[in-house]
Amino acid sequence: MGRTLSEKVWDDHVVRAAAGEPDLLYIDLQLCHEVTSPQAFEGLRMAGRQVRRPDLTIATEDHNTPTI
Repeated sequence: MGRTLSEKVWDDHVVRAAAGEPDLLYIDLQLCHEVTSPQAFEGLRMAGRQVRRPDLTIATEDHNTPTI
C-alpha cells in the first residue's frame, strides 16, 4: 500500500530509530513566524546559543500583520 506524504517526509528524515524510543529526525528547514519566535530567540540569547543553520531558516508574517 502507498504511504502518505507525512510518512514519506518522516522516513526521509530519520537519523536514528530505536524500538521504544522516539525517532531522531534531521530538520532541514526551520519556519519561524512573528508570534512566538521572539521568545524563542530570546531563550537562545539567554542560553548563550545561536541558530545553528540560519541559512536553513525562513521567517514570515503569519498572524500579526499591521493594518495602519
